[in-house]
Order: sequence, then C-alpha cells, then structure tokens
Amino acid sequence: MVLSANTPAVDYVAGAVLIIVENQSVPVDARVWPEATALHQAGYTVSVICPKGQGYDKAYEQIDGVHIYRHPRGVEGSGAVTYLLEYTVALFWEFVLSLKVARRHGFDILHASNPPDLIFLIAIFYKFFFGKNFLFDQHDPAPELYAVKFGRQDFVYRLLLLLERWTFRSADGSLATNPTLKQQAVERGGMPPDRVWIVRNVPELGRFRQAKPDLSVRRSFRYLVGYVGMMAEQDGVHLLVEAMDHIVKRLHRTDIACLIIGDGPEAGRLRTLTGELGIADNIEFAGFISRDELPAMLAACDIGVVPDPPNASNVMMSMIKVFEYMAIGLPLAMFDLPQARCDAGDAALVVTEPTPQALGEGIVALLENEAARERMRNYGMERARGELQWEIEKRSLLAAYARLAARTR
Repeated sequence: MVLSANTPAVDYVAGAVLIIVENQSVPVDARVWPEATALHQAGYTVSVICPKGQGYDKAYEQIDGVHIYRHPRGVEGSGAVTYLLEYTVALFWEFVLSLKVARRHGFDILHASNPPDLIFLIAIFYKFFFGKNFLFDQHDPAPELYAVKFGRQDFVYRLLLLLERWTFRSADGSLATNPTLKQQAVERGGMPPDRVWIVRNVPELGRFRQAKPDLSVRRSFRYLVGYVGMMAEQDGVHLLVEAMDHIVKRLHRTDIACLIIGDGPEAGRLRTLTGELGIADNIEFAGFISRDELPAMLAACDIGVVPDPPNASNVMMSMIKVFEYMAIGLPLAMFDLPQARCDAGDAALVVTEPTPQALGEGIVALLENEAARERMRNYGMERARGELQWEIEKRSLLAAYARLAARTR
C-alpha cells in the first residue's frame, strides 16, 4: 500500500514489517535484533527505526538483509522534563522516518517496542488511514518503571497507565516477555488472551555454545564475578559495587574481582563511586561489548550477578542476563525477584535480604561452594539448551505474525 497516488509504487507482497524501538540502537538491542533477523529469514521485508548510538551512527544501513534507519537522540537525563524532551524528539523522528520506510519499502505490520508507550500514536495514523496492523512488543511495564525511577505515583504515573491502556486497546496483537506480563496485558490492558503471545528474552544459543574463555579479563584474581546489562537506577549496579566493597573490606577477600559489562546513564556515577570506595583495583568497567565478544568474557567468570533490587517493576521482569548466564554455564546470585527466580530455577542462589551486605556474603558463599556451582552450572546449561532457547521462542513470534498477516490478506 502507498501513501498517496503521487508516491511511486512499492513492489512487495503482504509480509513487510516496520519495527520501531526508542531506547536502544540496532543491532545492539538484544531483543529487537533477533526478532528482526528471524522475520527476515522467514521471508518478511523488515525495516527498523531506532536511535543512533553505541557505535552505530549511520542514518541508514542494511545489515543481514534488514533495513535500519537511525535518528538523532534527544536530550538524555534522569529528570521527568528531560525524559519528555527525549521522547518528543524521538517520536518526531520516528514518524518522519516511518514515512520514508512506507515510501521505499512499504509495511503491513507496525511493530512497536516500548518504553515509552507513545508509539501507538504513529500506529493509529497508519491503522486509520492505511489499514496497517499494529503489534505491541512490551519490554517493560512503563508505569511501574516510572514509579521506581521517581518514587511516586502522581499524575504522570496515572497518565502512563492511560497511555499503556490506549496502546493495548489500539493493538491488534501483543508480545510479552513472560506469563506475568501477559497476565497484565489481559487484566490491565484489556487484551484478549489469544492475541497475546509470550516471546521470552532468551539469547541465540549458537553464540554461547562454542565460546572460549577470554582469560585476560581475570587478571591475577582467583575468582571473577560477572555482570552484564544496562546501568540505570533500577538495575541496581550500585548495590553490586557496594557488595564488592563489603567483600573486599569487611570479608577481607582481595582475591575476588568483578567485571561489569555494559553502559547506561549511571555508568559515570558508578565509576566515581568505585574510586571513592577505594576498590577500583577489584572492579573493572568494560563498557559496551559487541555481541561477538560478550560470550568469551562471560565464560571467563565464575558466577554471574543479578543485582536488580525488588521493586514494582523488577518483580515482573524476565532479564536477558539471567538467560545469558545460564547459556554460558554461570551460576548466579540474585535478590528475591519472583519472575527472575522462576526463570533461573535451580541455577540461582537467591539472597532474601535486599542489601549489598547480604549480596556480598551470598557471592562469597557461592564462590566457595564448588560442588553447588557445578550443579547449578549443569542445571542452567541443560535448561538453556532445552526449553529456554531462541529457536523455540521464535516460533511464537512467527505465530503472532502469521495471525496478523492473515488479517492483512
């Protein structure tokens, strides 16, 4: 379908897709990129709109058959006003680039990844004027995320609940990362259960199966604790830094080091905190690491850590780092997060007290129990290579698209 009679004809069949993601660039985004490549391999024409950053600053490029259009990032920060500016700039560029994608490649399905829950505004335009289908891919529960970031349930929180409801109500289908979020989509979002598909955030197993440990990251330490993921307030990486302070200074374990892989708005503050605590020798910040390098660095670790504290958002989340640790064979230490605990099963040591001191003691206890680590390692790898692998989750993604494509036809 074309936008107007004056627009050149687009040569494609039903099966063209536009994915819009605001908070990470592609192919960095660990959920969007496997989805995009899986759809391309299934025969769909796939275009992605995302922000520039993380080493990917070309306005347009094609990678593995996927058309990627990137826009400038808005003002970034931690306040409500800066978030509003960032999202407003992003929404403007997303709409402008969606017109370009519609003209060049066409699309039948608009796939919106949150946060924020604003992309439905673009989807409504294409639904109303051009009959496109709208698939909502809920990565995070945005209202709970706001409440955690700012510590309040005010007018903005209620507005986010409204935007979430409008997003679900305007969607023709929805993707959830776990049963908890599917239940929320049905009960709070009003989605029919048969139009919500669970597509878990699991890694592509092939990248981890043959990984050889990069032993250089261990330096001269006996044990290495690993973390991979974002560094924002809700991710709790400061609790891991404080846990390492407890390990080094109170437990006198100078033979334990920590490797922190990733980036985010808290990265600078965390580096400063590490220096102020005087434990910079025991914590290495590796920054953003490419998908190809990550498995080798994780394979050099003895355990993985999930420092995300219990809160209204984290208790519902399935975290890709949990599945990455299991895929590489790392036992993990984590706080008591119901959904993550369910995802990890017996591969995790659950620390019931949500404090850095308790986390530090749990880390040391796990490192010293080699037999338990071996059991947890084997359990995690067996589960990751059985029920929790991308090849299985991909079937659910393609089933959702088949349903929407049938509606289009």
